[in-house]
Amino acid sequence: MSVVGVVGGGQLARMMIPAAINLGIELRVLAESDDSSARFAASQVGDFRNLEHLRTFSQGVDVLTFDHEHVPLEHLRVLREEGVDVFPPPEALALTQDKTVMRKALQGWDIPQPRWSVVTGADGSALDDVGGFPCIAKLPVGGYDGKGVMVAHSWGDIEQWLAVGPVLLEELVDFRRELAQLSARRPSGQWEPWLPVETVQEGGVCSIVKSPAGGLSSSARSEAARIARVVAESAGVVGVLAVELFEDSSGELLVNELAMRPHNSGHVFTEQSVTSQFEQHLRAVTDCPLGSTDFRHPSAAMVNVFGAAPYDAWARVAGEHPAAKLHSYQKAARPGRKAGHIVVTGVDGDTVEQDAISARDKYLGEI
Repeated sequence: MSVVGVVGGGQLARMMIPAAINLGIELRVLAESDDSSARFAASQVGDFRNLEHLRTFSQGVDVLTFDHEHVPLEHLRVLREEGVDVFPPPEALALTQDKTVMRKALQGWDIPQPRWSVVTGADGSALDDVGGFPCIAKLPVGGYDGKGVMVAHSWGDIEQWLAVGPVLLEELVDFRRELAQLSARRPSGQWEPWLPVETVQEGGVCSIVKSPAGGLSSSARSEAARIARVVAESAGVVGVLAVELFEDSSGELLVNELAMRPHNSGHVFTEQSVTSQFEQHLRAVTDCPLGSTDFRHPSAAMVNVFGAAPYDAWARVAGEHPAAKLHSYQKAARPGRKAGHIVVTGVDGDTVEQDAISARDKYLGEI
């Protein structure tokens, strides 16, 4: 039996548990607290920033993987030198921990992306490189789910950020929509993609996922897959890789962000795909043959639930929406916090999307 250690006790680790059971894998979780979302598999509560906690947790596991991308890379390099298999490797995770590192790597691989520059103060030439104001400003390290990102209209908008350190500027892309291309790669090189999905953001956070992305040409699908494969192979990714993309007004695909773990946009595959992203991630990091990414249903939609996801409210909704599937993260309620998601599958994309939204609206109305 393979033993997989997951650093981080959030919902991604939680959703790996049933996949691990089905694969005969022992899953161990280094959780942040006793009430973490993945507490059912938590074998240790500790600080992922503490090398000794990581070292103790790694004893007896065959491979170390992640629920998030924030573990200090220097700690992971030490563990690898001590014989621990770390997937994805630190070199790949570096692209997700620092957006400037990611932009430089994509540039080196000739991957299409928005124009960008890094500034430490008011720099007219760097601003010209991204097309001037308004532009997108990002903190290179630490931002997620819309945090550490803003539309900047003047230098004054990012004055406080510049006082702390460098700021990444990106052109404000005139995009039609946002897409995500998920795939998985194992150490021996096998790579498998899913079809691209469309993501709809609200307040900088993913609210709806439509699968597959409708109206996407075969050439655009091929380009999304090509981009993901180049990134996966060039960075040595092992596990699931999510490439977040802009489809601009001309139809060109530009890389927005990367995630090297199961991703919010891939939750829809648990019901829609022959192989879920959580099963595929575990297959990949244990270097087992990857599963089929064919769809069992032509269309699917996933909607995120924010704030709270109590089961008793769902039980009252289920009679009206028997096809909807709820995944509760059992997290403490907090405004704007992802508390769960709902997936509906079917034949027609518009229908499943409206059914998923209706189920969420009814559900939240019952809380």
